[in-house]
Amino acid sequence: MSETLNLDWGKLPFGYIKTDYNVRCYYRSGKWGELEISSSERIDLHMASISLHYGQQAFEGMKAFMGKDGKIRLFRWEENCKRMQSSADGILMPQVPEELFHEAILKAIKLNKKYVPPYASGASLYLRPLLFGSGYGVGVKPADEYMFIVFVTPVGPYFKEGFKPVNMLLVHNFDRAAPLGTGNIKVGGNYAAGLKAMKVAKELGCANVIFLDSKEKKYIDECGPANFFGIKNNTYITPESPSILPSITNKSLEIIAKHLGYKVERRKVPLEELETFEEVGACGTAAVISPIGKIIDYETKKEFVYSKDGNPGKISTELYNALIAVQTGDKPDEFGWVEFVD
Repeated sequence: MSETLNLDWGKLPFGYIKTDYNVRCYYRSGKWGELEISSSERIDLHMASISLHYGQQAFEGMKAFMGKDGKIRLFRWEENCKRMQSSADGILMPQVPEELFHEAILKAIKLNKKYVPPYASGASLYLRPLLFGSGYGVGVKPADEYMFIVFVTPVGPYFKEGFKPVNMLLVHNFDRAAPLGTGNIKVGGNYAAGLKAMKVAKELGCANVIFLDSKEKKYIDECGPANFFGIKNNTYITPESPSILPSITNKSLEIIAKHLGYKVERRKVPLEELETFEEVGACGTAAVISPIGKIIDYETKKEFVYSKDGNPGKISTELYNALIAVQTGDKPDEFGWVEFVD
């Protein structure tokens, strides 16, 4: 397989690699049409498209994995569908029905089977469902036409370090999302709002940025494009906030943590609590878990060190291995999270 595609599966970046097909569908005159298969990477879009001017756009990120048994496993797609429907509601787009969403992602995987990375390569097939207002206009209003598209690409780790501790920059003078804004749905504007802070972080040698709540600057909010968690006293702690995107990976880790005998708390995490954690990390579909070795406060220059030997913490490692084992089929799926793709 790898010889045919000439890909070094173990060294794939988290980036875009062309595959053979994508799947598309239009919403017109109040209803969804039939799925279409395309080999084009381009979209014919009107220059006055509402998505380009007024941001009617939402997307999802999800993964499929090759198991040791040669079967492709799709992880928790129903949760991605629900989250995309929530995003659609948040910016007045029509929901993609569950049946249509399911059919589209399965078709996209099956049409590009040869791009599913081999078992134990450290890579996976990343799926990107995208929904946007393709209808056009110059006034601020919802579009009258929408496009749903699913494309796939094989990817390696989100952070080039892989499952190794990274440094994060804690910022006070940047906001990702307002408390009553769009922070809790997966729309592109949230990520655009974080680009400037991410640039500053990378210039200072950090992998990404940690945002504080926009209202009071007292509590930990998002961790770049991922959710934050901290561990102490055998407890998995993750922030509760109206401006945080509900991560499917984070939800899964909470369940796994309980299953492994740890306590779980979802609550406000005050800035001062950072110095009390034994381990901290970022989690999401792209990174799964990215252990954090050190947090640097951009304003006070204070440093919070969690890894002195360059290795991930014990509990973070246990959680990571347990989740990956379910996704790849190394352990039985006790939670009903995996669907096999024929």
